[in-house]
Amino acid sequence: MEKSSIVIAGGGSTFTPGIVLMLLDNLDRFPIRQIKFYDNLEERQKQIADACEIIIHEKDPDISVLATTDPEEAFTDVDFVMAHIRVGLYAMREKDEKIPLKYGVVGQETCGPGGIAYGMRSIGGVIELVDYMERYSPDAWMLNYSNPAAIVAEATRRLRPDAKIINICDMPIGIEDRMAKAAGLKSRKEMVIRYYGLNHFGWWTDIRDKEGNDLMPKIREHVKEHGYLTDAEMESSQHGDESWMQTFSKAKEVYALDPDTMPNTYLKYYLYPQDEVAHTNPEYTRANQVMAGREKEIFSECNQITANGTAKNMGLEIDEHASYIVDLARAIKLNTHERMLLIVENNGAVKNIDPTAMVEVPCIVGVNGPEPLVMGEIPQFQKGLIEQQVSVEKLVVEAWIEGSYQKLWQALTLSRIVPNAKVAKQLLDDLYEVNKEFWPTLN
Repeated sequence: MEKSSIVIAGGGSTFTPGIVLMLLDNLDRFPIRQIKFYDNLEERQKQIADACEIIIHEKDPDISVLATTDPEEAFTDVDFVMAHIRVGLYAMREKDEKIPLKYGVVGQETCGPGGIAYGMRSIGGVIELVDYMERYSPDAWMLNYSNPAAIVAEATRRLRPDAKIINICDMPIGIEDRMAKAAGLKSRKEMVIRYYGLNHFGWWTDIRDKEGNDLMPKIREHVKEHGYLTDAEMESSQHGDESWMQTFSKAKEVYALDPDTMPNTYLKYYLYPQDEVAHTNPEYTRANQVMAGREKEIFSECNQITANGTAKNMGLEIDEHASYIVDLARAIKLNTHERMLLIVENNGAVKNIDPTAMVEVPCIVGVNGPEPLVMGEIPQFQKGLIEQQVSVEKLVVEAWIEGSYQKLWQALTLSRIVPNAKVAKQLLDDLYEVNKEFWPTLN
């Protein structure tokens, strides 16, 4: 198999080491000749990339490594762009979360007002990466997992409709890992699923093993009682991340609304927003937890590797969820026709909603990219929720393109998480004030 050249766009991200370790762990399946790191924040990237270079060369000294802030250097001679950028870093995520909470509204990085604010920052950054790729490596594919994926996907559909970009998310992968455990399987890859929705806004309708046996009854039984908590988590007195434990437990209440399907965990923000506000400390949100936790830990670990000149005994771990990125790259490169859950233009995959909606559905992936599978017509409950959320995402992108204050106000008003148009306007004014450096000028 011909070796690939990869650029990780967002080289200074704390997720980058986990992705590098995952790539190195899969060299037998997906050989690599070159890994580049690209970021517009040189000092931040240097801390991550210097450590990653040591890790890479200890694993395979033949892999070429380059860290740069120069787009031409980064995007020339690459087969895949793996993009996970965060415009405004966690300092802006903190504002995305805390400003809505002032009004008793959910503060979350991809859902509701916080997701809309983040989307308005992300669109320009992702479009810039697409343009660099098309200029310097026009045959490359971008595997984009920059959030908020739904808004970014709609923006790329509108603004770069012919770009070779696939928008992806690892949240369903994590949930499927938990379903597999509930069904008594070793791996989610032993399951064949049917799913429809939008990113962070979807439902599983059918889950079977490779022999075609229906796994839904067993999974339903587990989720009805425990949500997506695993047996090990329920038995342990020391839960890992309390925020995520609460999310996985809450799935049982989301599931109760439609027991014929299995829900994405993020639906809790739209269906039980008051509970999320009640559980959140407005002075210390998820962004604060991450900044005090993973941000410090990853940079400290990377600096330690660089100081020691070796990655032996390091504390960094493989990002197992990111293994689907290798599966996706392999599917494109080797034309494997693997079945994967991706974000694509609807075009009839979900028959009774907008054909231009960016839906998340199973696709067959080969050398030409993803081919969506038809999920058919969906029930009225899901149809109503999805059409409302599609309209939110489309209005956000139109607001970004047109610089329209009015359309962004409409988007916020239409979000299920925002109680009314008055609160939507207050939120918009506050969010615009702190985002003027990142958003287009609104008129």
